[in-house]
Amino acid sequence: MTRHQEARVRVSAPPRAVFERLDDQTHLAEHMTKPSMMMGGGAMTYDFDEARGQAVGSHIRMGGEAFGLSLFVDEVVTERDPSRRKVWRTVGTPRLLVVGPYEMGFELTPAGEGSDLRVWIDYDLPERGLGRWLGAFPAGLYARWCVQRMAADAVENFSAAA
Repeated sequence: MTRHQEARVRVSAPPRAVFERLDDQTHLAEHMTKPSMMMGGGAMTYDFDEARGQAVGSHIRMGGEAFGLSLFVDEVVTERDPSRRKVWRTVGTPRLLVVGPYEMGFELTPAGEGSDLRVWIDYDLPERGLGRWLGAFPAGLYARWCVQRMAADAVENFSAAA
């Protein structure tokens, strides 16, 4: 993967609690399931295998649309160390607009009574299509939005619970 974006935040909950929430992809990437300007008014839905993306080898499939175009991505969990780290990557060729194949994950470290959370994505541009033609700017913008949204959602969830 040739490009990288990450977000780092302090979450007011212990790593175990944060991991439990983020290990559920419907919470982690909730921003993808709601229409937004970054998604061109579109949204994504999930299709999980029996492990629901919560075991190494488990698949997470997302489908939907953005800017009126059909999208699809199949991800597989490659690392899962409860309370510490989770990593997943695309399988095959994702059908996305501005981001091509990627590896993504989050890491948690204890910080007092809370946690330091790092959410990251390493990605390439699409091999062809609109995203390849548009280049790195929209891909970087989208990747940054995605990791920042995941990190901010974790902070907001545990701030509201406090």
